[in-house]
Amino acid sequence: MDDASVWSSAFSWIGTVALAITLAAVAGLRAWLPLLVAGVLSRLGIADLGGSFGWLGSLPALVLLGGATVLEVAGDKIPIVDHLLDSVGTVVRPLTGTLAAAAALVHVRDPMVALVIGLVVGAPIALAPHVAKTTLRGVSTATTAGFANPVLSLLEDGVSLVLSVLAFLMPILAALMVATGAWLIWRWLRRRRAPRGPALADHGDRC
Repeated sequence: MDDASVWSSAFSWIGTVALAITLAAVAGLRAWLPLLVAGVLSRLGIADLGGSFGWLGSLPALVLLGGATVLEVAGDKIPIVDHLLDSVGTVVRPLTGTLAAAAALVHVRDPMVALVIGLVVGAPIALAPHVAKTTLRGVSTATTAGFANPVLSLLEDGVSLVLSVLAFLMPILAALMVATGAWLIWRWLRRRRAPRGPALADHGDRC
């Protein structure tokens, strides 16, 4: 194998891993949307999925995924229902993240190996944005009585759709966007959990 082939293979693997990471991350916001996008693009001949995951592009799968996506997107705009979906999503989203990541691993021929890798990589990656989303919704509910939640939900819809499509067109860029978003969210969570020095000092002075 010459140097050009080595670099081509390496770049292909990097793109595949980036695709898997991005789809898993999106599943942490919208469980079924990345699978629906993957299935639609596969059916149109735009996306290449792992050999054992071609069923995602079948008509029955698309109907089910489309219905599940509509229910999730609509339910996320309704107070109380959105929190219920987040509770259920603690289990569902890592599972769909696993499936999305496994389907993206086109270079892994064995479906069981792809699923194991998807579980190891996709599940925790999907869980991270899910936890951040749930935390943000809690803050929004506490500070705005839930009135800002539908707006946040619409933003999440847009981000999820754009990243899902971009993941197949420019996977490395999409993965970099996911990494940047994760870093910003981590900083935000860290600031929220950090003790407030002046407030603690004032409290100590009063004592």
